[in-house]
Amino acid sequence: MKMVFRWFGKGFDKIPLEYIRQIPGITGVVTSLMDIPVGEVWPLERVKVLKEEVESYGLKVEVIESVNIHEDIKLGEKTRDKYIEAYINTMENLSQIGVKVICYNFMPVLDWARSDLARPLEDGSNTMAYNHEYILKIDPSNLANRFSEQSNGFELPGWEPDRLKEMSVTIEKYKNVSEEQYWKNIKYFLDSVIPYAEKYDIKLAIHPDDPPWPIFGLPRVITSRENIRKFLDLNKSPYNGLTLCTGSLGANKNNDIPAIVREFVGEGRVHFAHIRNLKFESDKDFYESAHLSQCGSFDMFEIVKAFYDTKFTGYVRPDHGRMIWGETGRPGYGLYDRALGATYLQGLWEAIDKMSRKS
Repeated sequence: MKMVFRWFGKGFDKIPLEYIRQIPGITGVVTSLMDIPVGEVWPLERVKVLKEEVESYGLKVEVIESVNIHEDIKLGEKTRDKYIEAYINTMENLSQIGVKVICYNFMPVLDWARSDLARPLEDGSNTMAYNHEYILKIDPSNLANRFSEQSNGFELPGWEPDRLKEMSVTIEKYKNVSEEQYWKNIKYFLDSVIPYAEKYDIKLAIHPDDPPWPIFGLPRVITSRENIRKFLDLNKSPYNGLTLCTGSLGANKNNDIPAIVREFVGEGRVHFAHIRNLKFESDKDFYESAHLSQCGSFDMFEIVKAFYDTKFTGYVRPDHGRMIWGETGRPGYGLYDRALGATYLQGLWEAIDKMSRKS
């Protein structure tokens, strides 16, 4: 596996690249151009500058997270083709700086949802948490305001201002889109862009829905082993793949994460992995714990072993971390806890590798 680290770019991330390069085993950063509006082409000169900046610190930029999908594509609007063309142009530009994977999602309106961005824990740290009853009762616009108050001044991925200003109108549009039609819209997008992914040698890796069940009456489809299979069968090119996020899929207790890893990594359809732990408080209530198995509800040894056993050679990053040691920053994306997570995951991998070689 190749261990990488999420970095939001200069001006959008308080963590300097010189700190990230000091984390043992980190080979590159997973980054983006946060200021480019959804649906617009990422300029070639901008991505070249991004590459040069990252490489000046001895790191690589081979994974982009994410080139967001315009809502008109998800809705199947008549205007979708122009946004798909822009997406393809962005892919071409990214190919010229050596990008190998684009992580994206097809979640309608909102990429993810939590009820709290800074839930205090007993050890004095704080973390993101999800309470299902709270989400059922709150208006999405009010949730956006709550996030704004708790985001420490950072723009949150999936809750960008250009999305939020039209949130209510967009949610209303989805009332006319059935789940069946939504699947058709996904296939239309895939069939349009995958030939260019093959041409430019960029793997597309869809991120599961977070949480993996419907919220605010919106369709959620990348939620389970069965739906992942359905998605991958929409276009069977190996360039149509998955970002396997253990936290997003694992939020549903019915999802057997090691089994899902073994099935889809074994088929070569997982191009990127977000590995994190969470602690259940009920069937649909949880908070995001430290990566260590004993801190949450997942057996991280078995998860990492599943990746190892299926000979995963793709990119891995530690996912959301707590805020620890007095750090403040973008919720879920502090330096210290994610650095601990990266080291822990690599330690598991090394131990499994050595045990495997001795057996």
